[in-house]
Amino acid sequence: MPSGDAAHSRKSKLTVASGGADPAAATARHHHHHHHPSQHSSGSNNAVNRPMQYLARLTDFRQMDIQSALDQMKTLLTSRPHVVYKTSYYRKQTKNHWARDDPAFVALQGIFLIIACIAYAVAFKATITGGISFLLYSVLWNWLGAGFLIATIGREIANRHLTVHSSSSHVKQSVEWLYAFDIHCNAFFPLFVVLYAVQFFMLPVVLGSHFMAMVLGNTMYAAALSWYWYVTHLGYRTLPFLSNTEVFLFPIAAIVVVYVLNLILHPFGFSWNTSILMARFYFGSYLM
Repeated sequence: MPSGDAAHSRKSKLTVASGGADPAAATARHHHHHHHPSQHSSGSNNAVNRPMQYLARLTDFRQMDIQSALDQMKTLLTSRPHVVYKTSYYRKQTKNHWARDDPAFVALQGIFLIIACIAYAVAFKATITGGISFLLYSVLWNWLGAGFLIATIGREIANRHLTVHSSSSHVKQSVEWLYAFDIHCNAFFPLFVVLYAVQFFMLPVVLGSHFMAMVLGNTMYAAALSWYWYVTHLGYRTLPFLSNTEVFLFPIAAIVVVYVLNLILHPFGFSWNTSILMARFYFGSYLM
């Protein structure tokens, strides 16, 4: 005959069974109920902390993949620059964000720009003050300042007007600001190569007063700026939740119009050589 404790134990087990609630399952449901908010909070924290982590890595060359950054730069100068953005797609699949983790590309671009600025200052025989002024203007405005502005405006245009809202997806996707800045850096590199590297070796020609000097100088600026907007367009076109990204090609039409008008108006004395204008703007003269 079972004891009182044993009977009480069997009664407890029967009570649990008749209630249909497994304590382990209840605990699991309770844990699952609180799991999603913590995941969302973690994702939000990562989105907030990512720019700070990016800046922290920018000071540590040991964490940078220099070779990968150089390979991407080479690709941007080929006929298939869109290949660079494939890594962004893979990154989204594995890390749930589009922007680069590795700041090597930005670091190298900054170093190349500083070297080019020093070379221009020497070529134009600028004073130390003039050279520093040109360097700061190129880095802080031409590269970073304009980049921040274009990335912010491009991101707003994409998120407000180009986002496709799919009924099958419950998650609203948007362009990350760091990714928009990545696009600017990608687009800036071909522009840098044309206007800071190639043009440097062409200075004796493009700073001439003859017609071909004007044509060559203006062609380089038109090509560099058009290249910039083309690569920018490719960056936004890569995102599957955006449509009508051709709007980022519109500036190219304006560049072509200005370029052609400059040629048409040359016989009437209303043309200009952009290379000479920029030399006068930065250095006050173009002594070679």
